[in-house]
Amino acid sequence: MFKVLFAVLLIGISISAYTQSFPYDVKLEAVSITDLGGVQSYSYGQHNGKWVIVGGRLDGLHRRQPFAAFDLVGHNNQLIVVDPVAMQKWTVGISTLPVNLQEQLRSTNTQFIQDGDYLYIFGGYGYSAAVNNHITFEYLTVIDVPGLINAIINNTSIISYFRQVSDARFAVTGGQIGKIYDVFCLVGGQKFTGKYNPMGGSTFTQTYTDQIRKMKISYDGTNLNIVHLPYITDLANLHRRDFNVAPQIMPNGEEGLTSFSGVFQETVDLPYLYCTNIDSNGQVANNNFSQYYNHYECPKLAIHNAAENVMSTVFFGGIAQYYDLNGVLTMDNNVPFVSTIARVSRDANGQMIEYKLPIEMPALLGASAHFIHNKDLAYYNNGVLKMDSLSSDTTIAGYIYGGISSSAPNIFFINDGTQSIASTQIYRVLLIKNPTAEIHQANEQSKSSLQLQLYPNPNDGVFKMSFVLQKKGSVIYRLYDNSGRLLKEGEEEFLAGKSVLSIKMDEQSIEGLYILVFEAEGKTQTQKMILK
Repeated sequence: MFKVLFAVLLIGISISAYTQSFPYDVKLEAVSITDLGGVQSYSYGQHNGKWVIVGGRLDGLHRRQPFAAFDLVGHNNQLIVVDPVAMQKWTVGISTLPVNLQEQLRSTNTQFIQDGDYLYIFGGYGYSAAVNNHITFEYLTVIDVPGLINAIINNTSIISYFRQVSDARFAVTGGQIGKIYDVFCLVGGQKFTGKYNPMGGSTFTQTYTDQIRKMKISYDGTNLNIVHLPYITDLANLHRRDFNVAPQIMPNGEEGLTSFSGVFQETVDLPYLYCTNIDSNGQVANNNFSQYYNHYECPKLAIHNAAENVMSTVFFGGIAQYYDLNGVLTMDNNVPFVSTIARVSRDANGQMIEYKLPIEMPALLGASAHFIHNKDLAYYNNGVLKMDSLSSDTTIAGYIYGGISSSAPNIFFINDGTQSIASTQIYRVLLIKNPTAEIHQANEQSKSSLQLQLYPNPNDGVFKMSFVLQKKGSVIYRLYDNSGRLLKEGEEEFLAGKSVLSIKMDEQSIEGLYILVFEAEGKTQTQKMILK
């Protein structure tokens, strides 16, 4: 398969070195547990240093062949308890549970959150015997985490540690759930019904929620009470799935969430670059920030520096449209697996910027894996780590387990099940205090509001540029060949918001490398383009 890479270059903008209120090195250490299997897209809960792993897939990236995608063989039919310190694991099957419980507990891409001793699992996608098809389950299952872990370790009955209720509003997969004070927020995702089929067959229906579904939930081990609050619907900004939602401490000191990236844009099958911020008052898109790394769900660590009021979220690997190639921000519209570790920091004024860390994942890892926090540390109520409380020179922040391990960046169009696996590896994540700190490369382009994307690339001489303007105004483009000769230029006026500009090159243009310069709102961005 021929693969072309092209770089996003910056004119008049340098990629500077900063540490910006993050005086820590990040280090990964492999932890090996005998006979621990691989799993991806799972849910987890934890108690007293031990984890319980629920559901997910035992294979790698879902296959393209409809008969093999999300097949029953890949369902995780076991509950797995892991002790990462003693390096032990225990398992139990779920066949003794009621069928409805079994089917949801072995599903993939559920939304989950632990609140106290209870793990709340919403929705998920998997096979249902009742309809002889794959569906998005409309269940909320609550798990008594300490009770279940002890039962699995002691090989006693597990049935009493589950409570399940049905509600069509819980039928979501590929979304994320967070909590703002006492309100649970089920953000984005979709309802996917039928057999996955990327070959154009009409075997499924797919409906994005375009919502934040808010609710209050109380459970005392016997009584489960759910109060649905007014939902937030936003077709433009919440049309997302398979993304990262991270707890945040906002500049005003209040708890909130940030919804980072996700897929797919309504007009093109590419990730979103901008984020949305969610607080008790609602959600607001931040069009003054563009996230170029870590676009799909991956492990993430949210950490707040109270002394300087800086909120940072560290992302580990996964899948992204962009990655770094020898110091140059590089775009691949096939949206490959990446090894990038990056962080997004928000300062006291609310300005966000993205940094690439000098460390990377040991391989193409992180997609559909989770960051499992070290609960011995100090956190805000919403799960954000308190940086100011870290006193040791070296701190175990948590662990990364499982996810998809890919053999190559772009396997989507050739995937027959052999190009990726569910990772069996655990990584211990260390924060190492360092007054000089490792250099985090600031991606200055992330502060641009233009969100410029060029596609397809390579192309046959016809391509589009999508961009976002904050106000009505003109955009200027110039197209040069590789020797610097101007071939085509133009200026057009657009309204505020997202727009698309189509360009057709002259028919006599030859195959090769071209340079596109784009100017708008006092900003200039340059991209390389391949004609073939």
